[in-house]
Amino acid sequence: MNEKELIEKRNDLQEKMEGILNVAKSENRAMNEEEIKNFDEIEKEIKNIDATLERKEKMDRMEVKKVEDKKELTQEEKDIKAFAQFIRNVVNGVPQNTETQLTKSNNGSIIPRTIAKKIIDKVIEISPLYASATRYDAKGTLAVPLYDSTTDDVTVDYATEFDELVSHSGKFSTVELTGFLIGALTKISKSLLNNNDFNLTDYVVNKMAEKFKLFYEGECLNGTDSKISGIVGSYDSTNMKVTLANKSSITADELIDIQETIQDTYQTNAYWIMNRDTRKKIRKLKDNDGNYLLNRAFNEKWDYELLGKPVYCSEKVEKLGTASKAVIFYGDFSGLAIKETEAMEIQILLERFATQHAIGVVGYSELDAKVENTQKIAVAVAGATDAA
Repeated sequence: MNEKELIEKRNDLQEKMEGILNVAKSENRAMNEEEIKNFDEIEKEIKNIDATLERKEKMDRMEVKKVEDKKELTQEEKDIKAFAQFIRNVVNGVPQNTETQLTKSNNGSIIPRTIAKKIIDKVIEISPLYASATRYDAKGTLAVPLYDSTTDDVTVDYATEFDELVSHSGKFSTVELTGFLIGALTKISKSLLNNNDFNLTDYVVNKMAEKFKLFYEGECLNGTDSKISGIVGSYDSTNMKVTLANKSSITADELIDIQETIQDTYQTNAYWIMNRDTRKKIRKLKDNDGNYLLNRAFNEKWDYELLGKPVYCSEKVEKLGTASKAVIFYGDFSGLAIKETEAMEIQILLERFATQHAIGVVGYSELDAKVENTQKIAVAVAGATDAA
């Protein structure tokens, strides 16, 4: 008999007991021997049912405890749970739980490193450029060796006895990466915070990752004067830059020129980066047989392929039609070096957006990015004007 059936039987028995008592009361007399016997038997049966239900409740508690003991939460799972709980508690005026392990600062509270790592992992997931780049985690100035074989290189040739071998070698220089402080801010509605069904941690991770992704891509590609060089800032004068004939258009031959700038050695992992508007214009280009140059890619990661290589669209690349600006990047982007000097620090701002019924979450890090291997990446720059 299951729990529901036991409870129903107990209710029926209790009604019978009450019926026996009510009959005696209505006749203004004490229960007779038969009624007492029936009453005692029913009472005994009810006690047996109660004992059975109690034992079942104990077993259920033991089973739950057994399951909970079996699965030990990881530090990341503890931090994720603590993070969401902490923010909701603070917003609602509940005292902070000391088990959350969030460090209190003057500006709010510092989120555990595991949450910051989830943000970086998400940036890697949604930004192929950031994922492809060679990333260094170091403090201070980092000097990355740069081998230049454009003017001279190691050679192998036939040798003749007693004749001197001529020494040839490339030139070594260094690419120095320092660190520039960057920050991203996202706001969270307090109405959302009070919704227990709302996945607060995922929301913060995704929002912060989107903001850092946009900034990282913009700086890694275009750089900023006197700050991060990025790819554009690493190509002041080089044969890895292709200048297009026109400002607003591109030809199939020019696309081939861009691709052929990269040696075959580095073509394996090469792909294109451009603005979606530029991709739209390239989609309309056809070869002499009327076939489109840009085709649908039959894989999960990329939507299109151009000349056999994947195309990634970033809104941080200038549109074709922007005079003298880099409008297309192509190559193996492991040639880009990214230095993250400082582990990301995330803080909760509780008071700043109080009048907006919101709280802020701000992230700080240090970043620098330069090309460490110029032979891996090519840049296409729009022409200054359009031909008449």
